[in-house]
Amino acid sequence: MSRTAVVAAGGTGGHLFPAQALAEALTARGWRVVLATDDRGARYASEFPAEERIALSAATYRPGDPVGMARAAAEVWRGVGQARRAFARLRPNVVVGFGGYPSLPALLAALSAGRRTVIHEQNAVLGRVNRLLAPRVNAVACAFPTLQLARPEVKARAQVVGIPVRPEIRALYEAAYEPPAPDGEIRVLITGGSQGARLLSELPPPAFAKLPEELRVRLSVQQQTRPEGMDQARNAYADALIKAEIAPFFRDMASRLREAHLVIGRSGAGTVCEFAVAGKPAILVPLAIALDDDQGQNARVMAEAGGAEIARENQLSVDSMAKALTTLLNNPERLVKMAAGARSIAKPDAAERLADLVEKTAARK
Repeated sequence: MSRTAVVAAGGTGGHLFPAQALAEALTARGWRVVLATDDRGARYASEFPAEERIALSAATYRPGDPVGMARAAAEVWRGVGQARRAFARLRPNVVVGFGGYPSLPALLAALSAGRRTVIHEQNAVLGRVNRLLAPRVNAVACAFPTLQLARPEVKARAQVVGIPVRPEIRALYEAAYEPPAPDGEIRVLITGGSQGARLLSELPPPAFAKLPEELRVRLSVQQQTRPEGMDQARNAYADALIKAEIAPFFRDMASRLREAHLVIGRSGAGTVCEFAVAGKPAILVPLAIALDDDQGQNARVMAEAGGAEIARENQLSVDSMAKALTTLLNNPERLVKMAAGARSIAKPDAAERLADLVEKTAARK
């Protein structure tokens, strides 16, 4: 008889993509996978390998907003009821949550029914939902050795597995980093995350335009840009005589990562781990408004390994980015060292590690 795992994730691609990688690993092992998510998560789940999907009610709230908190609690309670009814029919062997509010109803329903449970924390800081659930679930997996804001007993039993990445990203771990050839093309990839990033849409074009001409004529920039800023970015690059490809989203991210000499992006956990698996030197720009500075702590893990430079929003300007780019792009030896540093924190087999933990947890009596 096949085993059933409910994978609960949603909200953003940062939660859905590692959940998808786990689902693919479990499916290859003969598991039946069911996805529990909300409306927002469904937007990123078009290729999720689930035999069935459960739509759960979930909501977020702003700290200090009692009315919003009450509404969110009502939605979560409604989602718990939906999950309980689904679980009574599906009888899952294990429920795996990837953090974020869409995972909360599924995990609460599983805990109330005595079902086996696993949570995975992608960030170097334990998120609010996982902070609530961690003391009660059967197993805790995390991406980084650092797990700030976790209770000591949770830290003691947390297992570092990394973040599951898609197979096409996993394959990049085997490719050696090759720095730009002398006087050759320099390829820079700028990502904005699954929800876009205004700062990383608007700041790079004028920063690249300030580079010395001998660097500009060698550049090939691929940049994710918000739709409303695409024309402005194209014009800025064209005026600076820089070859550039601008798009709101790149679906072939693996091939673009493979070719990049330098990557620039936010420091969401999934982004940091993908850059690390690909072994790419990075400039990371943590989201300033991220709760508990989780993006800053993610970036710190990679920077301390020598794989990235951190550019804080309140210190970032066109001039400071231009200076950092000039320094890095004129120093291929440093890029090679940064690539090695990035790869040193990678766990390319994270999906298999997490699948092992899920199977072990499900088998416990």
